[in-house]
Amino acid sequence: MLAGLQRLSVRQWSLAGLAFCILMMLVALGLEHIGGLEPCPLCIFQRVAVLAAAAVFVIAAIHNPRGRVGAVIYTGLSLAAVLGGIGVAWRHLWLQSLPPDQVPSCGPGLDYMMDILPMRDVVSMVLSGSGECAEIDFLLLGISLPGWTLIGFVILALAPLGILLGAFRERRSSLNGSHRPA
Repeated sequence: MLAGLQRLSVRQWSLAGLAFCILMMLVALGLEHIGGLEPCPLCIFQRVAVLAAAAVFVIAAIHNPRGRVGAVIYTGLSLAAVLGGIGVAWRHLWLQSLPPDQVPSCGPGLDYMMDILPMRDVVSMVLSGSGECAEIDFLLLGISLPGWTLIGFVILALAPLGILLGAFRERRSSLNGSHRPA
């Protein structure tokens, strides 16, 4: 099975990653528009990380580089977006784990902050936490939404790691003289 996964191209791994990003966004938008759950600022930042990873996967799928350099670049970019999402989801879970007396007070809404503050200050304020981000509105199997999002990001990390694995497989094949032209 691992040998089969190693044979997947950058395009195939990227399309798999993109499909998973689409699934994550469909769940988020479904919970918002059908389930009535309003996203907090950290939820929105997690969505941005999913969209950033999706953008990299789209470009990687279109480009489909044959060489190791392109694969490594797309791995780095998509992994950066995924790791950013993991960091935000982890922070969100940490806020939800705080005792009520240690939860930060609710700040202004994200739209308001985006209108009046520079982006650096908005990011800093959102990551420092808000009381609304500490609320647990939904549990599935005892896990809150940022917990599920963290699991989703860990699964999503398999796509860039698969791209990298394929690049090293190609490199190893060419060193052994068994590289076949495409």
